[in-house]
Amino acid sequence: MNATHEMSVLIAGAGRGIGKRLAMGFAQAGARVGLLARSQPEIDLAKLEIEQAGGNALRIRADVRDLEQICAAVDRVRTVFGRLDVLIVAAGVQGPIGPLLSTKPKAWNEVIEINLIGAANACRAALPGMIEKRSGKIILIAGGGSAYTRPNFSAYAAAKAGVVRLTECLADEVRDHNVQINCMAPGASYTHMTDEVLRAGESLAGHKEIEEAERTRITGGVAPEKQVQLALFLASERSNHISGKLIHVNDDWKRFESQNMKPELYTLRRVQKI
Repeated sequence: MNATHEMSVLIAGAGRGIGKRLAMGFAQAGARVGLLARSQPEIDLAKLEIEQAGGNALRIRADVRDLEQICAAVDRVRTVFGRLDVLIVAAGVQGPIGPLLSTKPKAWNEVIEINLIGAANACRAALPGMIEKRSGKIILIAGGGSAYTRPNFSAYAAAKAGVVRLTECLADEVRDHNVQINCMAPGASYTHMTDEVLRAGESLAGHKEIEEAERTRITGGVAPEKQVQLALFLASERSNHISGKLIHVNDDWKRFESQNMKPELYTLRRVQKI
């Protein structure tokens, strides 16, 4: 892959939240960015903001649950930009908040469809071209509950844990094709999901979640620059030796630019102490 200013990136879920933050960051770094989301007004605004800052963006309205739409989006990016170097999947919904037995099955299942099956669809669409040219980066966005228990958020946690294991499996499947797939945990950020937690209240979300959401609302959470910095690293040739990992923005990931990780590090595997 060449320098960032020649990079072509497709970001699913680019209309708001972490996806939009990363879209702005990659565009600012000089990448050509494909903005994919279900909401036309949101990607219209994201494109406007990127272009006003001197960046280059392409709008694509699509639903990650629809494989045909995602394949068409990947084809469009390749047609307009000439290539697709990086896929970032940030599309996700938090879904119902509360104990499993109090949630509606349809709403619960939709979280799995969007967050997990949507990520798989995006990978199905992007991987063939990356494998063919023996070059590509995929970054799937994890979230709260992907590596630890998160009561009252079972749909989101289960979906994101699934995304991490999907990342690990696909990384092994395509390792010999020089395609790297990693999962990025962006940390607590003030987004619409924070407001959803606060609206749910302590009776549904739980005391710990409300405290965390209040703190994130006041502080803003992790700085966007920190998230963009990790994503740019995972999208670059500097991370060609890293694949199948779940890396948090607060991890000491910079030291792995010059050294390899132990196989069990930053994975969902249980590490048994002997």
